[in-house]
Amino acid sequence: MSRTVLERFPAGGPRGSWPAEEFAGARREEGVPARVVMDLESDAFLVIVEQRAPERVRE
Repeated sequence: MSRTVLERFPAGGPRGSWPAEEFAGARREEGVPARVVMDLESDAFLVIVEQRAPERVRE
């Protein structure tokens, strides 16, 4: 399974502001299965979409 990062948001946003969640919610309304994860190394919230790798056909 692979992940595609759609957008990244700094973790130090204003109190009560959830821009990553709002962005992911808007993508979900468009039919994109986006979700938010925390990248601890960069101290940022990432909006991602997980994609399954195509299955290989066995011969």
